[in-house]
Amino acid sequence: MNLWGTGPFENEVGAAFAGEVVQDGAFALAEAFDVALDPDTEFLAAEEGHRTLAAAEVLAAVLTGETAGITDAALRAWIAEADPDALQPLRETAREAVGRVLAPDSELPDLWAESEDGEAWRADVQRLLDALE
Repeated sequence: MNLWGTGPFENEVGAAFAGEVVQDGAFALAEAFDVALDPDTEFLAAEEGHRTLAAAEVLAAVLTGETAGITDAALRAWIAEADPDALQPLRETAREAVGRVLAPDSELPDLWAESEDGEAWRADVQRLLDALE
């Protein structure tokens, strides 16, 4: 998996997820959160963690209007047209899913712990959680 930064869209999975949202809308967000929270998943793989963080970033952008972390033009257009009231019910699910990404049974914290950017990644995930508060 190719990483080029700590943000949710600064990896191959997150970048590809932008296209999923443009194509499938809110369904893509809900699906990413559902996969992360699936009780039958004993260990959350990095790919699913990246998708969860990207979905949470999109939701936060819709709810707060803050799109600085969104670099894909088509995704920015989708966010601009999205109805925050319709997506509001996903807020708590998103927070739970991001919490799962940070949990001991998730691959991403281990991967970032081995990186010199690990603290920056954790700070960015905390920023995301705060935005979803």
